Amino acid sequence: MNWNLLTCAFRDHVSYAPDEPAVAARLSTTTAAGPAWQCLRCGTFVPGPPVAAGPAATAPPVRRDGELRSALILRIFAVERFLRGVIFGVIAFGIWRFKYSRSSIEQAFDREYPEFRDLLHGLGYNINSSGGLVGLIRHTFTLDQRTLTWLAIGAAAYTVLEFVEAIALWLLKRWGEYFAMVATSAGIPYEIYELADKVTVLRAVAFAINVALVVYLVVSKRLFGARGGKRAYDARLRSESIMQAAIAAARGTPATGADPAKAGADPAKAGADPAKAGADPAKAGADPAKADADPAKAGEAPGAGQAIPRRK
Repeated sequence: MNWNLLTCAFRDHVSYAPDEPAVAARLSTTTAAGPAWQCLRCGTFVPGPPVAAGPAATAPPVRRDGELRSALILRIFAVERFLRGVIFGVIAFGIWRFKYSRSSIEQAFDREYPEFRDLLHGLGYNINSSGGLVGLIRHTFTLDQRTLTWLAIGAAAYTVLEFVEAIALWLLKRWGEYFAMVATSAGIPYEIYELADKVTVLRAVAFAINVALVVYLVVSKRLFGARGGKRAYDARLRSESIMQAAIAAARGTPATGADPAKAGADPAKAGADPAKAGADPAKAGADPAKADADPAKAGEAPGAGQAIPRRK
């Protein structure tokens, strides 16, 4: 799948006109529809004026190839973190309300429980033995005010943490990637403890998601020096940049780690390379040492069409 073309299909092209003539010449061309500028994301030449202009060094960074796929994955994790925050926010609010309405809630539970139990029993669901749900509810009625306060504070703090983590992942900032990785890693030991105590589907799924996020961030974003660290990560981004490839070509120096297949079409490369197309004078000229005919061999091996003298 070409993520560059797919993204440009749903969003506008990103064309840029550098102030430097040599760089601008490599990012523009002339078509039947008029001047066209190369999209810095998909590499297509788009007729019409560029979206922006200015010095080449201030061109907007454009995500390409694997970075687009990575952005989608991180934002999926961001949505999952946001949903977690909403759930724990509701839990924190419920605990806080329960703290001040314990008596009325307990009376309502005792009053409605028999009918609710009979309804679920008629549907084949035994609420008394379904993971201790009733026992858990009754246990909450025995908690003191201080315990409920700490539970509400803990749930609220976790809600804030999940919202910050969701925002950090959604913004696709490097500090956000570090924050999400550290925050997620901090909860993994407790999740392992819970799984050792009792394995449930919810705990196993939550643990798998958190481990997957940590591994993905460390490996793909090269956090904490993994796979060369930030220097290798930035070098890979430069190698995929069409603007960096154009700047390097204008300077006559190869782009660091540039991949021509990923850098997009370069109009200057469409023409013949004079250095390769022209003949090498050193090789084109005859070698005097080899060009001189050997008299001894010249008579023995006459060329085609050469008359052979008759002996008298």
